[in-house]
Amino acid sequence: MSKYGVVVMGPAGAGKSTFCSALITNLRNNRRSCFYVNLDPAAEDFTHEPDLDIKDLISLEDVMEEMGLGPNGGLIYCFEFLLENLDFLSDALDPLSDEYLIVIDMPGQIELYTHIPILPALVKHLTRTGALDIRLCAAYLLEATFVIDSAKFFAGTLSAMSAMIMLEVPHINIMSKMDLVKGQVGKRQMKRFLDADASILEEEEAEEDDGSTNPGDTQTLMKGKSFNRLNKAVAGLIDSFGMVSYLRLDVQDEDSVAAILSYIDDAIQFHEAQEPKEPIEEMEMGDEDLP
Repeated sequence: MSKYGVVVMGPAGAGKSTFCSALITNLRNNRRSCFYVNLDPAAEDFTHEPDLDIKDLISLEDVMEEMGLGPNGGLIYCFEFLLENLDFLSDALDPLSDEYLIVIDMPGQIELYTHIPILPALVKHLTRTGALDIRLCAAYLLEATFVIDSAKFFAGTLSAMSAMIMLEVPHINIMSKMDLVKGQVGKRQMKRFLDADASILEEEEAEEDDGSTNPGDTQTLMKGKSFNRLNKAVAGLIDSFGMVSYLRLDVQDEDSVAAILSYIDDAIQFHEAQEPKEPIEEMEMGDEDLP
């Protein structure tokens, strides 16, 4: 019997725990069973108390104190310890029926799922047929404020694509905290970011060259130009794969959360006959596009 789950990932501050909370609230309001797993050994405050908390196995604070490690090294140690004690997960998840959606909240250190094979090993354990056999979907959150700096946005998108390739499970990308860019980015321009349109960088470079943008600090402008080739190469790589697009998320909007949940359900085939809901396109972000 298959189980169903979603792993919520993304850089620090992307709103992962807030999204998990909104997702659980939506599930409970619709009388759906869920099981909340916290795998962030540094997390302390929760809107919904986890059903399973990695801190019951190992905590980052204890590791840093006893091993003399910093936050990143301590976090990697915690996950290596978890991989050596996978019964901690298996014993809790194995009794769950297929009516549950398992919501797994990850820490914000993206190296865990971009270039260190820790999370891929964990995902393989969770999805392996004959073991837990969880139909797992990865949800990668990127904060909407990244679009204010196009180069930063494409760097974040590259990490999302890296996670997609490393984990090898159904994957959706989510643009979180949409309320923070309300009135700053026009609808048409935002749609281009949601589709990870690499031509945005080329247009911005052309505008810098013809002097149509404010030069600002000269040193900052020169630094930007020196990295243009690198930024364009990153954007071109993302564009050539054509794998990354984003769904909008506003956790204050129940319809927005429900739309994301419908895409998760579709990815894991929770309801095989159900089509995902189209995300709300009309969000009040202003009528004018930024250059």
